[in-house]
Amino acid sequence: MATTTTRRVDAAPLTRLHYVGVALAAVTGVVHLVLGISNLASTLGVLFVLAGAGYVGGVVLLVRGVRRPPLYLAGIGFTVVQLIAYVVLNAGNLFSPVAVVDKAAQLLLVGVLVTLYRKET
Repeated sequence: MATTTTRRVDAAPLTRLHYVGVALAAVTGVVHLVLGISNLASTLGVLFVLAGAGYVGGVVLLVRGVRRPPLYLAGIGFTVVQLIAYVVLNAGNLFSPVAVVDKAAQLLLVGVLVTLYRKET
């Protein structure tokens, strides 16, 4: 009887590009956690905390060796949804200093994740 196994972990070492992605996820994760915790009484504050936790969770999964291509795709989708939501919810005031740093980190993170996905599939 033949059995097939699927790899659920990725033992390949992390590259510099992975660490750039980790740093970018940390930046946007911290921004979301700080803004969310300071506004925790509101629904938006709770959503910010959850978004920050999502970035932290993604980094933890990467470091733990979870299979990377699906993780990259999830990270791309997660981040793109946040970028779109930001534009929709802040149409009149897109360029606060915190937003510029956060959105730049998110755009760069999407680029890193797309590059990693293309290299590893």
